[in-house]
Amino acid sequence: MVFKELAAQYKTELLDGVLPFWLNNSQDKEFGGYFTCLDRDGSVFDTDKFVWLQGREVWMFSMLYNKVEKRKEWLDCAVQGGEFLKKFGHDGNYNWYFSLDREGRPLVEPYNIFSYTFATMAFGQLSLATGNQEYADIAKKTFEIILSKVENPKGKWNKLYPGTRNLKNFALPMILCNLALEIEHLLNEDYLNQTIETCIHEVMDVFYRPELGGIIIENVTTDGQLSNTFDGRLVNPGHSIEAMWFIMDLGKRLNRPDLIEKAKDITLTMVKYGWDEQYGGIFYFKDRLGCPPQQLEWDQKLWWVHIETLISLLKGYQLTGSQECLEWFEKVHDYVWTHFKDPEYPEWFGYLDRRGEVLLPLKGGKWKGCFHVPRGLYQCWKVLEELK
Repeated sequence: MVFKELAAQYKTELLDGVLPFWLNNSQDKEFGGYFTCLDRDGSVFDTDKFVWLQGREVWMFSMLYNKVEKRKEWLDCAVQGGEFLKKFGHDGNYNWYFSLDREGRPLVEPYNIFSYTFATMAFGQLSLATGNQEYADIAKKTFEIILSKVENPKGKWNKLYPGTRNLKNFALPMILCNLALEIEHLLNEDYLNQTIETCIHEVMDVFYRPELGGIIIENVTTDGQLSNTFDGRLVNPGHSIEAMWFIMDLGKRLNRPDLIEKAKDITLTMVKYGWDEQYGGIFYFKDRLGCPPQQLEWDQKLWWVHIETLISLLKGYQLTGSQECLEWFEKVHDYVWTHFKDPEYPEWFGYLDRRGEVLLPLKGGKWKGCFHVPRGLYQCWKVLEELK
């Protein structure tokens, strides 16, 4: 495997294909913010604006401006999106709506904690790019609200009946692992370290289950027990694998090779567990007891699952020298570039059926925006560049 050539492949795809696609097609020049519902060729098919995808795009262009090159068009894109979010994205107290109409009027209440997490990431990176203290303050205030909501992320919009089956979900501690590093320039060091340790404990001691063969599950009871229910049996291999590169980054920062090694082992376990031996690719959902999953899309192959897997496998190889990680990276890389890359238009397909055929030709929608593909290309490019 020629790392130099691979690095160039990922870099070119990012800078010459994917980023221009979003720059040219997603910006709403009239009302601000971004269109994320983009058809195969980049044409807009719906103008609603989803707050977590707005935040992700602000973060993406700010981060690239900060870490790759000081391109004015990247900063302009990030700032106009940030200003739209600042003005319309929340209720005045930094409770971030789920979605807005094109002009910025709220459509769906702030029930989704990920609107908050991606607003924090967005304004954290935007504050670094611009030096604007107001953006830094928005990131800090929103982060404090997230931590206050950890026990009940949906708050008054939680539709579950209280007290009957109290489960906690893997997604929030997983994302906080990444979020803490994203805004470390804004946080007190003790506060940062305490948050990081709590997140590592939740991910690696609560949701990781050695007694189930070393897999990570999506939901446990509030006291950390297994639940033999639809939610309690749910496994999302992509989520688990994505979390492992967050943990590897933390292990590197904390100088904890034991943590990196464990995250590498879990990555390999989850890739093997999720891999479809018949058609290739990684399943979206599985049931840990082999029962029928409630998610009808359980056997679909999704873009983000596979690109996050590429990142974790590459980092596992880079940080531990694991040849097994490298072999799996080659296998997943081949699947990704032959199935998700559109041969005619920029950006990648998001949704394949089990056989690997395109289910939806869209490049962006309610859940897919300017995030996993460009972030994954950036991460893989940077790791491959360092490999010899």
